[in-house]
Amino acid sequence: MGKSQYVVVMLACLWLPSTLCQTSSPQHEQLKFRLAGYPRKHNEGRVEVFYSGEWGTICDDDFTLSNAHVLCRHLGFVEALSWSHSAKYGAGTGEIWLDNVMCSGSETSIDKCLSRGWGNSDCTHEEDAGVICKDERLPGFLDSNIIEMQVDENRMEKVRLRPLSAAHAARMPVTEGVVEVKYKEGWSQICNVGWTARNSRVVCGMMGFPSERIQAKKPNSHRSVYRIHSVACSGNEAHLSACTMEFSTNTSSACPGGGPVVVSCVPGPQFSNGRGRKSKLNHVSKVRLKGGAKAGEGRVEVLKGSEWGTVCDDLWNLQSASVVCRELGFGTAKEALTGARMGQGMGPIHMNEVQCVGDEKSLLKCPHKSITAENCKHMEDASVKCNIPYMGFEKTIRLTGGRTQLEGRVELLAPNASSLEQWGLICGDGWTSREAMVACRQLGLGHASSGLSETWYWDSSNVTEMVMSGVKCRGDEMTLSDCQHHHVVSCKRAGAQFSAGVICSDSASDLVLNAPLVEKSVYIEDRPLHLLYCAAEENCLSKSAVRANWPYGHRRLLRFSSEIHNVGRADFRPRLGRHSWVWHECHRHYHSMDIFTHYDLLDLNGTKVADGHKASFCLEDTDCHEGISKRYECANFGEQGITVGCWDTYRHDIDCQWIDITDVKPGNYILQVVLNPNFEVAESDFTNNAMRCNCKYDGNRIWLHKCHIGDSYSEEAEKQFELYPGQLNNKIS
Repeated sequence: MGKSQYVVVMLACLWLPSTLCQTSSPQHEQLKFRLAGYPRKHNEGRVEVFYSGEWGTICDDDFTLSNAHVLCRHLGFVEALSWSHSAKYGAGTGEIWLDNVMCSGSETSIDKCLSRGWGNSDCTHEEDAGVICKDERLPGFLDSNIIEMQVDENRMEKVRLRPLSAAHAARMPVTEGVVEVKYKEGWSQICNVGWTARNSRVVCGMMGFPSERIQAKKPNSHRSVYRIHSVACSGNEAHLSACTMEFSTNTSSACPGGGPVVVSCVPGPQFSNGRGRKSKLNHVSKVRLKGGAKAGEGRVEVLKGSEWGTVCDDLWNLQSASVVCRELGFGTAKEALTGARMGQGMGPIHMNEVQCVGDEKSLLKCPHKSITAENCKHMEDASVKCNIPYMGFEKTIRLTGGRTQLEGRVELLAPNASSLEQWGLICGDGWTSREAMVACRQLGLGHASSGLSETWYWDSSNVTEMVMSGVKCRGDEMTLSDCQHHHVVSCKRAGAQFSAGVICSDSASDLVLNAPLVEKSVYIEDRPLHLLYCAAEENCLSKSAVRANWPYGHRRLLRFSSEIHNVGRADFRPRLGRHSWVWHECHRHYHSMDIFTHYDLLDLNGTKVADGHKASFCLEDTDCHEGISKRYECANFGEQGITVGCWDTYRHDIDCQWIDITDVKPGNYILQVVLNPNFEVAESDFTNNAMRCNCKYDGNRIWLHKCHIGDSYSEEAEKQFELYPGQLNNKIS
């Protein structure tokens, strides 16, 4: 359609309101869609369209299920189940972009349907249309599946605590202050007449604090502009904008008999002054977050009995997510995420259709249903992003020399620096992707993609002094100073080119071993030596094999299958490019990693009695979940890796898929398998990389019992596992 024709059609739509026209947007206009409203499930809500730089709604006049089908596909769902009228999910704000929309249902875009034209409507927001989509995602659709507060920025753009004094402002986090609301170019206050502790609870939750203090100090004299009056919250709202309140159109409005609202909040144990950021919750929590890049975000997991499991996202909303956040010492939930947005868990799914009111002390106290395998899959695991206090961690770290803001040499503000110019480097000795995880978290840049121990190619700064060395992190710390490090800097390799660097990313892989398959597939084979020449070349036999009478005799092998799943949000790729891969003539394929998995047999004291490894795994997609295509194949010098939602299977009958136990005596042992043991490739979570089993070997046969991922048991159950006395018989219950 030419420009003049487009104008004529649009004018016809404007002059003749009863005329239905094709809704086509200008070619340069990229439409965006989202579901809004409160409360709702992730697959339902008020439909909002981003057009001409502004979010707006769709009127329910002439709305049909066919319209809903087109809109649900825009939102990443396969089809619509139903639709709603009369602003069922609350009245929207801004423009009503479309009215009298009429689709056949087969259109690829809403702008192919008939309507009155963009921005031409005689509706009010009380007629906003909503949809309920079938909870099944379109294959390959990666847009966020998020439930969040839709805040009317014309009423409440931003909320902050203004510290009561300069001394208060210098301490992080700021736990007490005057509540101020951003309005146009300035900030206004809230009149405290009728203000309650429930209101304070909501504000503290937004600031990242789990609870409020009853008494708050009075502010110093300060000219106040009151725009908000008569606030009334239940205390369970995720955002102040969800409370009822009155707005004053007069910016010089007074607060008769009162003054500005001041709140005082109680920080969680991770953020308490003087407690240290390594402090743990003062009780053994039965809820945890896994797989998140930042503090206060991750997949929700709960402990039932002795095993951790996930939560299904049916009915998951901000109230339930906020209960999780407060229980863990954070504020309210900023986002409630569905569709395994923080990666898929493994093992049981403990809860479904969780319906918290918001004042529960624990998620396990909320009404919910137990589930069966038919109800939910791990692709429906629920996640949260919690409000956390602002700590200013990013002010003491920076990246230099990188091609983008996500990469570069890591520089730290020198301890006790009196000037912002006193920056220093981190020694690259021992620097791995675990340390990079913490650096990226402190920078606020998400996950780590790589941790680099040499950065000669990023030499663009005049900073040359090392200010930190010997850094060793668990991976869950909030700052690098929380990690172990040398008290006195000691670096084996001098020079800025040997300082640490990182590449950060908004997503990461996460490898997990299928523990039940190991338990089911284990057996012993006495394999003739003449069949083990390739295995010996790749160091897959114990040291005593060199003294064997080759090619006569045999080796006793503990064999099992490994199925390694990528349950993260990014493909697992080898660190080295294919130009650095090593060709192994014996097995006729390229190896992309030096060591990818350790297999260890330990005695009950934890001492290694036998070991094995897959020297340089050949990484490929053996199989994938429905709707996901394989990307990686070793054959013909193909690309290597494991796609998200796929797994790499190493059958029990291939070379090196074993532990050589020729020299092991009968007894009770622990079998341990560790993926990516040297943290060579970054992952979102390293705590689930180890799998352990109780093992009984009677000299002829072998049994495995209680195979589990390293962090899937409660602390008490893990202690009982380590005290394993051995089987009284060979019957595994």
